[in-house]
Amino acid sequence: MNFPKWKEMLVIFICALGLVFALPNILPQRFLNMFPSWLPDQKVNLGLDLRGGAHILLEVDLISVRADYLNQVLDAARNALRKEAIPYAPNFPKAIAREQEQVEFDLKDSTKIGKAKIVLGMIDPDFKVEITGTHVTLTPMPGILQRRESDAVDRSIEIVRKRVDETGTREASIQRQGNDRILLQIPGLQDPSHVKALLGRTAKMTFRLVDENAPEVMDRKKAVAPVGSIYFESPESGKFIAVKKHILVGGETLTDAGLGYDEYNRPEVSFKFNKIGAKKFGEATRENVGKRFAIILDNEIISAPVIQTPITGGSGRITGDFSLEKARDLALLLRAGALPAPLTVIEEKTVGPDLGADSIHSGIMATLLSGLFVLVFMFLWYSSFGLIADIAVMANLILLIAGLSCLQATLTLPGIAGIALTVGMAVDANVLINERIKEYIRKGEKWMKAVEAGYDLAMTSIVDTNLNTIIGMMCLYQFGTGPVKGFAITTILGTIISFFTSTTLTRYVVTILMKLKYRISIPM
Repeated sequence: MNFPKWKEMLVIFICALGLVFALPNILPQRFLNMFPSWLPDQKVNLGLDLRGGAHILLEVDLISVRADYLNQVLDAARNALRKEAIPYAPNFPKAIAREQEQVEFDLKDSTKIGKAKIVLGMIDPDFKVEITGTHVTLTPMPGILQRRESDAVDRSIEIVRKRVDETGTREASIQRQGNDRILLQIPGLQDPSHVKALLGRTAKMTFRLVDENAPEVMDRKKAVAPVGSIYFESPESGKFIAVKKHILVGGETLTDAGLGYDEYNRPEVSFKFNKIGAKKFGEATRENVGKRFAIILDNEIISAPVIQTPITGGSGRITGDFSLEKARDLALLLRAGALPAPLTVIEEKTVGPDLGADSIHSGIMATLLSGLFVLVFMFLWYSSFGLIADIAVMANLILLIAGLSCLQATLTLPGIAGIALTVGMAVDANVLINERIKEYIRKGEKWMKAVEAGYDLAMTSIVDTNLNTIIGMMCLYQFGTGPVKGFAITTILGTIISFFTSTTLTRYVVTILMKLKYRISIPM
């Protein structure tokens, strides 16, 4: 029962630090304002089921991811063949059918099949080129499409996170579910319509030239665009404008965007390109002075100004009939980047704060009652040693709250259940220790030796049980989602803390009491 000085200091330091980190969650704000500013003020984050908020399940359109990739290869093949003067059939497909997983077309000149195979083989190393007669088939290697889809979901998660963070929303939980779904939980948000509107936009921006040879039309169905052009809607004029298909500059080269005001104090959006985008934008504006330049966002023309002078600085402005909110949202979307595929809301629910308050009240009552029953039982059954175990349980709760605050973990209703479970588990080790002490007393061992043997010999069983619990909870955290992870976190943290309080803290208290010659007993 010898306790080194450094170990005493460490136990006192951990308990004091835990109390300091737990206080912001326990004391009212008016008392906290009296404390020095350098003390920690972090509180435990409450989850969706406790605080209320929005739950949105999004689905990534993987079919469009696959189609876009195949269409990119298709365009690359067309450009490569045209550059090498290899003629292809005029019925060159304009799009890829959804059920297809390969690119197919026909060549017109059978004498250039060998050259075509070499040219097409250099387009994308992930595609296999096969030519039967004059029919060409480009087939992706096994697993390539699946990898592209998985990458698209990962990129979608990052862009969703950026867009949500840009709105000023805090503590949002964004998780991947399955192959093509993203779970978004935003505590405290009662009206998710604005967030949904931002997430529903792909925000794919392109810069193209307006086709001046085609008239503006009111009805897209009654107009036929010239070869190499396509009609896009212009909300400014309410008409459809023909725009050339060739993209001069893509939105992926944008590095920043922000809200600004023009000379008439009207909202506008300023943007900035990276080096590649700045070079392309400068060349495009230099070569097309006097022509209209269409800025297209999600298949809509947001602006189509005339290029007055070359723009070589790598930045520009988008002006139009913008409201302040619309300009702010557009800048936000451009900063966050374009989604690789459209997102669809397939499930939505809102949890009211009243339900969250009821959950907190019920969870706290359950935890307090369970803790009270454990404290009473331990005192009645083990007397002084039971009271020492009770001190360890209370220290365990304080340290657990401090740990959750320090880690800024999100506490959910299952997390409160994990805390209640931890209270019961916190005394398991003390039950083992106390029963070992009683066993050695029955054998006639001296009091001090029995206590020391009780702590030492119970350690193996305590380590085994705690380790098994942690392994199980780690599996829950790895494979679970949302509230299940919250339960796993609180249980893992509670198990680690209970190991410290039940073995080290109680041992230290027993040692102090023995040194003070305080009479402690254990009922036989």
